[in-house]
Amino acid sequence: MWAVRLSWKARDPEWGKAPGAPEDIQFLRGPQRRSFELWRAIRIFFEFLRGFRTLHFAGPCVTVFGSARFPETHPYYVLARQLGGRLARAGFTVMTGGGPGIMEAANRGAREVGGRSVGCNIELPQEQRPNPYLDRWLTFRHFYVRKVMLVKYSYAFVALPGGFGTLDEIFETAVLIQTGKIRDFPLVLMGQEFWQPLLDFVEVRLVREEVVDPADAKRFTVTDSVEEAVTAIVDAATRHFGLSYHPPVKRRWFLWE
Repeated sequence: MWAVRLSWKARDPEWGKAPGAPEDIQFLRGPQRRSFELWRAIRIFFEFLRGFRTLHFAGPCVTVFGSARFPETHPYYVLARQLGGRLARAGFTVMTGGGPGIMEAANRGAREVGGRSVGCNIELPQEQRPNPYLDRWLTFRHFYVRKVMLVKYSYAFVALPGGFGTLDEIFETAVLIQTGKIRDFPLVLMGQEFWQPLLDFVEVRLVREEVVDPADAKRFTVTDSVEEAVTAIVDAATRHFGLSYHPPVKRRWFLWE
């Protein structure tokens, strides 16, 4: 049997953003030295641990997904800002990916009404600076750690228009709901005109080809109404999860919290 040793190049034009995260690029390129793999596993573990310790006290969250590219004058930004404020008034912590655009708008809306606002930022060459409307944020190196945090502490998800990242978050969440990993979670799509072609593809093509059950195609709540979206979320949080209003969880000094 032949063993092939692959060397990693610090600047590989095939991968593009080598200056941004060379260790991550190396990690995802297949088997590495066992010492390297162990060190990466330890770093990933501590990234999870830091997220768990920080977000444990965030309160009941609703995660808002959406593009980082919409300016504050865009109607979708305005919609996300209204949504953030309404969610905060309902008692939820507004959680986003921590960046600009839709994420900033939702955090901004929560902050403006005195609500809690948190962000799970990600290291990227562009677009992802923490927005100024966050009470607390973490910056993650790994997308998969970040996505666990965005799901673990949420009672619902709202997706406004976005690109590949938003689509990834929508369908990963849909798969978790479909497979029973998370149950009775509202998955709300706001911007009905924007999402309609995608919904048509799911409801017609995927169902017709029998790769998706008809019930799975109906898992999305689609609306342009902030009030309708928040009402559906509050109903699910109280009826399915038994969420009620009570004092926040206390920090324990002996756990270094």
